[in-house]
Amino acid sequence: MKKPEAIIFDMDGTLFKTETLLVPAYHRLFDRLRAEGLYTDETPPVERILGSLGMLLEEIWKRVMPDASEEARRRADELLLEEEERGLKSGGSELYPNVVETLQALRAHGVKLFVASNGPAPYVEGVARAHGIADYFEELYSAGGRKTASKVDLVRILLDEHQIKSAWMVGDRSSDIEAGAENGLGIIGCAYAGFGANEELEGSHVLIQHFEELAQLYETSEEKQAG
Repeated sequence: MKKPEAIIFDMDGTLFKTETLLVPAYHRLFDRLRAEGLYTDETPPVERILGSLGMLLEEIWKRVMPDASEEARRRADELLLEEEERGLKSGGSELYPNVVETLQALRAHGVKLFVASNGPAPYVEGVARAHGIADYFEELYSAGGRKTASKVDLVRILLDEHQIKSAWMVGDRSSDIEAGAENGLGIIGCAYAGFGANEELEGSHVLIQHFEELAQLYETSEEKQAG
């Protein structure tokens, strides 16, 4: 792959070790749903939501609680955000190893860095702020903030608004691979999160097992084409 002008990152399972925040928040939200009388069953297996990361929230709740009412799903949306915000304030959530150092190295090379996530804007911005990485990015794009129906559209908007001509898409789910492919980007699949099946990363140009491999990948990639 050619050296890119910009690198676009997914958030969950790419930069952020999502389960460190999501699992406790997930259990708390179902306790609250039951207390409010909106849900009477046992908490669905947490693997359902971990396996749904990368989807839009509406689709996630259909998969996690297929028999629940629309009211319960909408409330679950609200409660998850509340509980995740609470979790970020109390600490304990984690980025993947060497994320900060790698972002610093890429910025030192003059690469423009962005986030493109299917999550809600307060969540994406909250994670970036809580872990001290917000300032490394030119802008944080979220499906919730831009009201996009797919990550393909979200990335297209990002590229147009910042007039980016060459970029890499870095992520761990099929939505990231699709967004890179449909927008003609270099695609780097993150194989370390383990939320999705291996076939989700089919179509990646490169697979990485550790986040810090990105810096070396950039340094050893071919120079940009003239013009």
